[in-house]
Amino acid sequence: MSQTQFDLIVVGAGPGGYVAAIRAAQLGMNTAIVEANHLGGICLNWGCIPTKALLRSAEMYQQMQHADEYGLSVENVGFDLNKIVKRSRDVSAKLTAGIGHLLKKNKVQVFNGYAKLGKTGELLVGDNVTLSAKHIILATGARARSFPGLEPDGDRVWSYKEALVPEQMPKSLLVIGSGAIGIEFANFYHALGCEVTVVEAMNQIMPVEDVEIAQIAQKAMKKRGMKFHLSTKVTGLDRQADKVLATLEKDGKTEQLSPEKISVDKVITAVGVIPNVENLNLSESGVSLDERGFIEIDDYCQTSVPGIYAIGDVAGAPCLAHKASHEGILCVEKIAAKADVHPMDKSMIPGCTYCFPQVASIGLTEQAALDKGLEIKVGRFPFQANGKAIAQGETEGMIKAIFDQKTGELLGAHLVGSEVTELIQGFAVAKTMETTEEELMHTIFPHPTLSEMIHESVLDAYGRGIHI
Repeated sequence: MSQTQFDLIVVGAGPGGYVAAIRAAQLGMNTAIVEANHLGGICLNWGCIPTKALLRSAEMYQQMQHADEYGLSVENVGFDLNKIVKRSRDVSAKLTAGIGHLLKKNKVQVFNGYAKLGKTGELLVGDNVTLSAKHIILATGARARSFPGLEPDGDRVWSYKEALVPEQMPKSLLVIGSGAIGIEFANFYHALGCEVTVVEAMNQIMPVEDVEIAQIAQKAMKKRGMKFHLSTKVTGLDRQADKVLATLEKDGKTEQLSPEKISVDKVITAVGVIPNVENLNLSESGVSLDERGFIEIDDYCQTSVPGIYAIGDVAGAPCLAHKASHEGILCVEKIAAKADVHPMDKSMIPGCTYCFPQVASIGLTEQAALDKGLEIKVGRFPFQANGKAIAQGETEGMIKAIFDQKTGELLGAHLVGSEVTELIQGFAVAKTMETTEEELMHTIFPHPTLSEMIHESVLDAYGRGIHI
């Protein structure tokens, strides 16, 4: 018979849950994890990882079409959609198997099934298993939000799951929402020849990003042929046998645009997420939710009930895998009474969008800094002035760094261009170490690299730019 008493139980084996369980085991806790669907959660199975595999195929396909610019000859460039999708699924399967190995290696006991809170210290799994622990971490994640009339049907209107495993390439596509999920799918399908239109309710794509960076990204996408409707809502979808007709509303005015503009083969809805809190017995257990339905937590991820914790998407924005993992570790280390545990500082969380060109950021946007009444210095450096970017043929983009004028504190960094999802970590380390502009200026960056642009953006903020 399986053991039923533990020091700690984690509900949900996504990037927050499995990391928390492994760290707890490392700290000597007798640990269990409960998962209803698949190890690795949405991120490994239906999110971060498979989308990046798809986007890599699309990126290579785009590059091959411009091989002659690099002195190469490539004939009959094409793609096999089934193979692209299979590779994406294989990548996910490999990583999911790896999570199982890591949990076994760390002696974390895995229970399959749906869980809900019972009486104090108890967790009910399925119909006939009762587990108990002094500490229970809820890491149940979130799922795609939908609005009345815009619900996915798996046929003409897709959620992210259907969008990840298309059986054939649609000729035209409407993407509702331009956050990371929507804009990544838009870029994937467009790169493989689909006519793509993006509708965004806010007045810029990727609304959480710095407006200047978002505008550069949109300009590059628009140049390649993508279409955008900003400050616009989709108020209705007429699902027909061979197409979908959308009704758009802009500035409070509903207008049926011509079929050429909004008659599409498929629609992808990507309008945010809602937390998976149903059937957990939260209200019966006294666990409080915020006004948006996410679980309320303190600085160390404890809920309103002692001994019950929440991490990751179910505990609120930003809904990012690396945020969930970090919360899992700090939560477990706080439970273990480690002396050096620090609360989560959300200004230290980098965000990445894997579109073409890539977008990455950390900290305050320029407008957010001004709204706080801060006196700032802003530095910029364009990709077109960087030797490595020119050599690679990747000259679209810019790096933007924002500093506090009085203290030299790095307030934020915002990047658009090739491989900026890797470059952002330089700024993340700088923020974590509370680096000032002086220290960044004194740092020696290797040449020729894209990372030199980090240095140049800092120099530019203080009127010391060399290469521009």
